[in-house]
Amino acid sequence: MSAWLLTCNPDVFDLDRFRRDGHRLRSWSVARYRAELAEGDGFVMWMTGPRGGLVGRGRITGAPSQQPSAPDEYWQEEPGVRWYVPLVVDQWLDRPVPRQHFVRDERFAEKTPLGTLFAGNPHKVTDAQWEAFEEAFHGQQSSEGPEWLLEPGATVKRKELHDRYGGSRQGGISRCAKSRNVLVFTDPRTGHQHGYYDTWAEDGTFHYTGEGQVGPQGFDSPGNAAIRDHVKLGLALRVFEGSRGVVRYVGEFAVDPTTPYSYDEAPETGGGPLRKVIRFHLSEVGTTTQPPTVPVGCGYRVADESVTPAAPQFTPPDPDLTGRNLTAHRKLQNALAEAAQARGLDVFSPRVTDPDFDLGWRLTAEDLTVCEVKSLTPGNETRQLRSGVGQLLDYHDRLRERAATVRAVLWVEYAPSDPRWVGLCDRVGITLAWPGREDDVLGR
Repeated sequence: MSAWLLTCNPDVFDLDRFRRDGHRLRSWSVARYRAELAEGDGFVMWMTGPRGGLVGRGRITGAPSQQPSAPDEYWQEEPGVRWYVPLVVDQWLDRPVPRQHFVRDERFAEKTPLGTLFAGNPHKVTDAQWEAFEEAFHGQQSSEGPEWLLEPGATVKRKELHDRYGGSRQGGISRCAKSRNVLVFTDPRTGHQHGYYDTWAEDGTFHYTGEGQVGPQGFDSPGNAAIRDHVKLGLALRVFEGSRGVVRYVGEFAVDPTTPYSYDEAPETGGGPLRKVIRFHLSEVGTTTQPPTVPVGCGYRVADESVTPAAPQFTPPDPDLTGRNLTAHRKLQNALAEAAQARGLDVFSPRVTDPDFDLGWRLTAEDLTVCEVKSLTPGNETRQLRSGVGQLLDYHDRLRERAATVRAVLWVEYAPSDPRWVGLCDRVGITLAWPGREDDVLGR
């Protein structure tokens, strides 16, 4: 493998602003040595100019190709058609290591790329010079750490994940020392035995149980404190499905700003006595869309009809999620699930990789039905129906590539007082039904 130096002229391309705006560098223009550039080659990024120097490093991921540039506000001139080499950046430095740091080093006395920075990219780097650049990186560790490369739906061995980003290889919450991330693992296969019941909640957030297997959970636990304070600390919260071996990246989440957590009760490890646990309310940040190969749903989890939601710590309660409405919602959901199971249908609840529908079932192996349940009262009927229609349109759009056919069902407590809702739902591809009309939604 070879090593290269790539230069960026800030008078041509504003790389600093490109990065500040949250963009990920995926390629760089090259004018020579194109036949020698190869996947796996290392590179360093050099910023030219009086305040420039060594700013980053990474790896080439493929062969160069000629393509038109995408002119945008970061280019200071029309880029035109160029040769680009694909790459990934492994590390950015907080501040450049200046040219003076290297010109005093005898390894740059001859054939130095620092003397021809005006020439086209890339510049050849000797083994000794690459060693000098590596030493500079070790001398100035970046607070950002390695760039996050996983996309939602990607799988990775947990060991490799921690090798790259840091953090403990054990447990469900792992704050990384190598990078500015908190890794969170949810796994019903191993979590339920410790009283960790993670699930989508009626408020649209993912409720994740804090760490601590015995006794009441608190924020003296480093993991719980890391989740609670991740925004203040500038840490990204990354959620994974699975806890051992190969895990799947779900996406980036954040604690809900209005109700970051609540308290509940759950048994200790091994079915011990009930104790207080923390339920973090996590909201999706950006996309968590999964690729078509990710399966939808897992075994149905019966909704607990006897449990009322914990009082929010920071905001007034939502009247649609308390008292009578929540109890009615859960009874409706369980009754419909029982009716579907009685007909031999495969009934399931959403996984963390799925949108937060209430339940679903399969009429065949390839046909998927997702259902949103809404309790109704004369005072909230219109609001609940509007909410249910919007949610189902979102679910359908997010799942349509993961099943051959996706049906959407809005299951409500009784026939709406305004009959126009039946026709409205039908026009947008939603079946609106209520108890007594099970055949409309469960028929084969």
